[in-house]
Amino acid sequence: MMFNRSILGSTKVKAAAVLAIGALALTACTNASDTTAGGSNPSSGASGAASFDPTTVAKDDSLAAKVPAALKAKGTITVGSDTTYAPAEFLGADGQTPVGYDVDLAKAIGAKLGLKVQVQTSEFTGILPALGPKYDLGISSFTINKDRLAAVNLVSYFNAGTSWAVQQGNPKNFSLDDICGRSIGVQTGTTQEDPDLKDRSKKCTDAGKKPIDVVSLKSQTDITTRLVNGSIDAMAADSPVISYALKQTSGLQKFGDTYDSAPEGVAVAKSDTALAGLIQDTLNALIKDGSYKKILDSWGNADGAITKSELNPTPAS
Repeated sequence: MMFNRSILGSTKVKAAAVLAIGALALTACTNASDTTAGGSNPSSGASGAASFDPTTVAKDDSLAAKVPAALKAKGTITVGSDTTYAPAEFLGADGQTPVGYDVDLAKAIGAKLGLKVQVQTSEFTGILPALGPKYDLGISSFTINKDRLAAVNLVSYFNAGTSWAVQQGNPKNFSLDDICGRSIGVQTGTTQEDPDLKDRSKKCTDAGKKPIDVVSLKSQTDITTRLVNGSIDAMAADSPVISYALKQTSGLQKFGDTYDSAPEGVAVAKSDTALAGLIQDTLNALIKDGSYKKILDSWGNADGAITKSELNPTPAS
């Protein structure tokens, strides 16, 4: 599905990759992408593949009739998303337009409900607290866990696990069995940071060893850049993110197997159970009519597809 480009004899290619990633990170402060349910606005992602066209999704009048009055009056679903997490959500070639399979899914939800969709860039940790006052939905690869379920409603739409990446050839001899004292890059607020690395680091200190040097940054692209530069030993992220980084960036390789596969969810304010239920019904309608699969296929992530969306499913652990 994804492939890794070798850097043998390609120092210039590696340098170009670092510059490209850095440029993407610097442009991650865009305002929004506004897409009407009936308008044509297909965008191109960094990979050159056309984004999903929401005009292919038919409005469902029975679902549209259930849109809460305040949202119907506004006419636009406002979505918070951290657009540094390719291929789920990131900025396209123009450095301003959010693209990715999460963005396409948001557009499809809007089209099914007859609403416009505005995807706004936000720091990952700022999305859930702003649900209700600022965002109607949070669609940003949120793994469903107990802590998040206590704070918001989560409607499942995708399965992802944790994967790791190191520099090509693993020159630093990184090993998960010898992780104490190692520098590990991770995006702030992700499950890779807490509980994964947090628990691993505690085992180190309990054994009298050095804690893990967790390099926690707000932007995943900054983490990837640091790994390419060799300033960290390894990075951990959701499996689609690691796969995409390997495809787009020279000098990296996957390390080990993917583990802890878990559902990700569309986030809705805890008090807005009506909207949460409607989003679940809409996602299941998109699964049924094939639009959901088309979105994931277009981004090469059909492996993460689910067969039924659930509202607040019980996490495995």
